[in-house]
Amino acid sequence: MRFLGNMDAKLDAKGRVFVPASFRKLLQDNGNDKLVLRKDVHQRCLVLYPEAEWFCTLNQLRRNLNPWNARHQMIFRQFVSDAEVLTIDGNGRILIPKRYQQLAGLEGEVRFIGMDAVIEVWAKELADRPFLAAEEFSKAMESVLGQGEGMYCGEGCGDGWGETIREMMEEKQ
Repeated sequence: MRFLGNMDAKLDAKGRVFVPASFRKLLQDNGNDKLVLRKDVHQRCLVLYPEAEWFCTLNQLRRNLNPWNARHQMIFRQFVSDAEVLTIDGNGRILIPKRYQQLAGLEGEVRFIGMDAVIEVWAKELADRPFLAAEEFSKAMESVLGQGEGMYCGEGCGDGWGETIREMMEEKQ
């Protein structure tokens, strides 16, 4: 599943908001009726994980943490305990609990931002914060991707050309 784009929505007085139709369809087509909600680790927004993606994220976290290390145990506890399972209702809405609304500063207008495997939910007035200015974005993309020659995505992209970008990035490290 790949969530792309951004859409605005309104949070009602009870904390319900319509999940954008394109995101809902993608979730339904992939058999995901549950989402896991947690506050983002770095930004003042919420992250919606399709259930399968949540479990992948937990597995990745587990692989990087030692259960016998007290600090690692605290990190895992905090990450997991700050999460809540949500279900999309028959009308296509989710209920965002009050404490999460407060954590992300959500009131009235919100913006859903597709972030590949997850969906971010931002207060509309804060939704420009996670983006770079056009010129800065161009320079950042050039520094990340503009170092190779003829980079093609091979496996999984359908064109069959060259190595995968991941392999090339691993070689540079």
